[in-house]
Amino acid sequence: MPKPFSEAERQEFLAGKHIGVLSVAATDGRPPAAAPIWYDYTPGGNIRINTGAARRKARLVREAGVVTLTVQREELPYQYVIVEGTVVDAETPSPRDARVSIASRYLGPEEGRAFADRMDGNDSVLFTIRPDRWISQDYSGDL
Repeated sequence: MPKPFSEAERQEFLAGKHIGVLSVAATDGRPPAAAPIWYDYTPGGNIRINTGAARRKARLVREAGVVTLTVQREELPYQYVIVEGTVVDAETPSPRDARVSIASRYLGPEEGRAFADRMDGNDSVLFTIRPDRWISQDYSGDL
C-alpha cells in the first residue's frame, strides 16, 4: 500500500536530482501549460526555476502567480512529490550564479558553467516559488 512521505522524506526527495514538470494555468483559452524543467531546491527553502523570459510559460507564471511542480521517480519503487506554490520573486535578468547553480545540478560543475554562460541572462527569468501544499506517495512498501 502506498504511503505519503514524511516531511523530511518529501523535502529530501524534492532536493534530489529529478526533472520536474511545471504546470501553470493558461489564460489564452488553451489548457493549462505543463513543461519539463530543471529546478533547484534546498530542504526547507524555496524552489527556483530559470527559463526564457519571453517564453509562454514565463508569461503564464507571471500572470498566474501560482504553479504546480511534479517530481517523480520513474523506476521502481515509484515515488512522487507534487508541490503547489506561490511565486514570491521573479528576477530579470536571471543572475548568473543562479543559472550556474541550476545547470550544474543537472550537468555537473564544468558543463553547468558552460551551459549557463551560453545563456544570455538578460533573456531569462529566475522564478522563486514558495511551497504552500505538498502531495506525495511512496510505493516502496508495495514491493
